[in-house]
Amino acid sequence: MSIPEKQKGIILVADDNEANRELLFALLSAEGYCVVCASDGQEALARVNSEPIDVALLDVVMPRPTGFEVCQAMKSKPEMRLIPVVLLTSLNSDSDRITGIMCGADDFLCKPVNKHELLARVHSLLRLKRFTDELDNAETVLFSLALSIEAKDPYTEGHCDRLSRYSVALAERRGLSEELQVVLRRAGIVHDIGKVAVPDQILLKPGPLTQDEWKVMKQHPVIGERICTPLKTFRNVLPVIRHHHEKLDGSGYPDGLKGDEIPLTAQIMQTVDIYDALTTARPYRKVLSSKEAFAIIYSEVKKGWWNAELVELLEGLVLGVSSLTDENVERVLRG
Repeated sequence: MSIPEKQKGIILVADDNEANRELLFALLSAEGYCVVCASDGQEALARVNSEPIDVALLDVVMPRPTGFEVCQAMKSKPEMRLIPVVLLTSLNSDSDRITGIMCGADDFLCKPVNKHELLARVHSLLRLKRFTDELDNAETVLFSLALSIEAKDPYTEGHCDRLSRYSVALAERRGLSEELQVVLRRAGIVHDIGKVAVPDQILLKPGPLTQDEWKVMKQHPVIGERICTPLKTFRNVLPVIRHHHEKLDGSGYPDGLKGDEIPLTAQIMQTVDIYDALTTARPYRKVLSSKEAFAIIYSEVKKGWWNAELVELLEGLVLGVSSLTDENVERVLRG
C-alpha cells in the first residue's frame, strides 16, 4: 500500500525556469510527494509562510530575492529554521558553496539534477525533518504539562512565562550567548515540571510545610530533571531544572552545591524566581513592591545565598525606569 501524500511530505520547488519546475514536479510527484511550486523568491517565501513545507528546493539564481536570500530568511525565523533547504545551482565555485553554508543551506544539488541523487537527498532530509518534528512535539508536551501544573495554583498564574522572559533579559544583560538565552527561555517554562509528582495537599498548602512535606517538595528538581532527560535538545536545560533551588553557601537543595558549583544559568533562574515570588501575591502575604523585594533579596545576599552581581543587574533592569508601574517593569524585562 502506498504512503499517502501528506505522509510522504510536502516539497517546495522554487525556480524561475518553467522547464526546471516542471521536471522537478514530475520527478517528485511520481514518487508520491505533494509538490508546490514558486517562480521566484518572493513567491517561495509566501509559500513557506502559508503552507507546512517539509523540504525546500531553491534555485540559487532567482529574482526577487535569490535562493541564497530566501534560505537566509527561512533560517532566521524560529518557525522555519528546521525546514531542510537544498540549493539547486550550476555555480560550482567554493565561494558560492561557502555563501550557501553561511545562509544555512542543508545540502546542494548541481544542475542538471540527477534523478536518483535528488530522490535520495529528499528522502534523507524528510527523515531528518520527521525526527526534528517529533522532538518539537515532545517539547510541546513538556511545556503543556508544566503550564498545567502552574494552572493548579491561581497565585502562580503567569509565573513560568515571566521567568522565561525575565531570565532571558537578565542573561542578555550579563552577556550570555544566544544559545544560553534559549536554554533559559525553555527552562523558565519547565523549571518546576517536577512538581507533577508533588501531592496537591502539599503543593497548594497555604501555610508552612512540615519537615516531611519539605522532604517531598525538595525532590521536585530531581524529578523534573528525570522527566526532561530523554529530550536530548534539553541537555543544557537539565542543570537549570535541577539546581535552581541551590544557594551559594551550600544550604540549598537538592545537592547542596556551593558557589561556582552552581551553573550560572541556574543562578540566573534563582535570581528571577526569587524576585517574581516576592512581587506576586501569595495567600500568606501581600504583594511587595520592587524596592521592597530587592531589600529582602539583598539581605539574603549578605547571608551568602545569592549572586550579588546578578541581583544588581536585575535591579538595574527593573529600577532603571522612572516609574515602577507593573507595565514599565514588564516592558524593561521583555527587553
